[in-house]
Formats: sequence, structure tokens, C-alpha cells
Amino acid sequence: MRKLFHFDSPADPYVADAAVLCCFDRRIATAVRKFLKKQGIERADMIVVAGGAKTLASPRNDFEQDFILEQVRMSIRLHQTKRVLVMSHSDCATYGGLAHYKGDRAAEAEHHRTELVRAAELLAKNFPGISIEPYFVTFDGIWELRAADNGKLTLEPAKRLRVVSK
Repeated sequence: MRKLFHFDSPADPYVADAAVLCCFDRRIATAVRKFLKKQGIERADMIVVAGGAKTLASPRNDFEQDFILEQVRMSIRLHQTKRVLVMSHSDCATYGGLAHYKGDRAAEAEHHRTELVRAAELLAKNFPGISIEPYFVTFDGIWELRAADNGKLTLEPAKRLRVVSK
């Protein structure tokens, strides 16, 4: 083998601040990275796949869901993760993009809300005692699920931060 690039990185084992499931769409990468930093998450076990939360909420097949659950399980086991952030985003091609909702951002957000609830419930069932935080990433901010007065989970601006990707 021939060394192509030199860098110094700590080789010691670490404890992850969180496991983060999100889509690989580069349009949201900067917003997600900045959001994690503002949330105090410096060591994230990133699970980056097409669709993010969709792989748990409405997977194309059992393998897809099982693979993601195993990645979370490994993060918990290997890096003592106690917190899982699960994300979906606006105009996600795995959902057919915004065009699938005929440009109706409210309808899109409502669909993602139900998907995030389903993904969070699956994670809670499989990993009791782990903190699960569902987020919806749009092109003007990151929204979290919160309980409304009627008990229904609604999307609201994420705590402590509104991210605008530049």
C-alpha cells in the first residue's frame, strides 16, 4: 500500500453523542452539520442513506429496515449511544419530491410528520430507554415533532436553532 494522504486523528475509543439517521441529499448536509453542532453533538455516528427516516417508516423491503436498525444497534453497543436523531427532508426524491404533493408544502410536511412518528415508534420499540428525536429538514429550517394540546404530534421549529443553509 502507498500512503496518499496524511492526517492525525485520535485513535482512542469514543462515546457517541448521538446516532443520526438522515438522507444523503447534499442540499441538506450543511444544515444538518450546523444543527448538530448547535445541539452540542460533536461525535455523531452518521447513518446516511437515501430517504433517511423513510428507511424505517416505509421501507422498500425488510432488508432496508433491518439494516438501519442494526446500524443503530451497533452505535448503541460500540459507542454507548443514548440519543438517536431521525430525519427526513423536504423535496426528498425517495418520496417523489415536492411534486408528489403537487407543490403543497403543508401536505408534504404532514406526510413527513406521520413518517417521523412511525420511525420514532419503531426505534422506541426496538431500543427502550434511548432518547429519540425526530426532525423534518426544510430549505429554511429544521422542525421537530412536539406534542400539541390535542395530543397529536406537530412539527414546530427545532429547539434553540433555526438553520438556513447557505
